[in-house]
Amino acid sequence: MTSTGVTAKEGRTIAVDPSIIPYGSEIKIGNHVFIAEDTGSALIGKKVIDIYVDEPRMERHYKEVFIKEKQDE
Repeated sequence: MTSTGVTAKEGRTIAVDPSIIPYGSEIKIGNHVFIAEDTGSALIGKKVIDIYVDEPRMERHYKEVFIKEKQDE
């Protein structure tokens, strides 16, 4: 269960600092879109995204990600 109350799902869920990336934000990484649905104490105050996987792998990949804010309609 994530901090937003949904079940984490591989290929969809990412954890973020919600003061930097609001919950519900859609973040494109490569050719895939993830949704900010969780956080963790290790992420607070850092510009880091944690991608949820079903089976943790001890690998780290670093990519620069740009966040485009939604414009009011």
